[in-house]
Amino acid sequence: MEKLSVSVNQTLKLGKRIAAHLVGGEVILLYGNLGAGKTVLAKGIAQGLGIKKNDVVSPTFVLLRVYQGKHLLQHFDFYRISSPEDIFALGYQEYLYSDAVTVIEWPERLKFLLPKEFLKIKLIAKAKNKRSFKFLAKGFRYKKLLERINENTGN
Repeated sequence: MEKLSVSVNQTLKLGKRIAAHLVGGEVILLYGNLGAGKTVLAKGIAQGLGIKKNDVVSPTFVLLRVYQGKHLLQHFDFYRISSPEDIFALGYQEYLYSDAVTVIEWPERLKFLLPKEFLKIKLIAKAKNKRSFKFLAKGFRYKKLLERINENTGN
């Protein structure tokens, strides 16, 4: 599935639509270059969970920020992680396999530590404000989630 956005507001709306289908325990992986819109999408997901978007900031320097909303939101940013071993000290498994919604920016840094099932969203900056979002569901639960998101957002 692929979606397009031509503004920050559209990206926030997409995040809110994704959040409308979350029940807790989901892992959402956000792939994309610097400036692709990963944090903006995370803010939209947070907003959809009842968290003020202005409270959500990139956790680049602290690796993790936790927010309370309809569901607990764990927002990771692994940009500054140099190897998967650096993540062991975080007790990452307790986070990835919890009842919270987990959003991870720069998940490629996890390598072999990625969970077996997840929703992957690849963000590609096409122009100044134009973004492409390519969705991939890994696992039955996430395929069903993706179907619900697609029904809700249309083409």
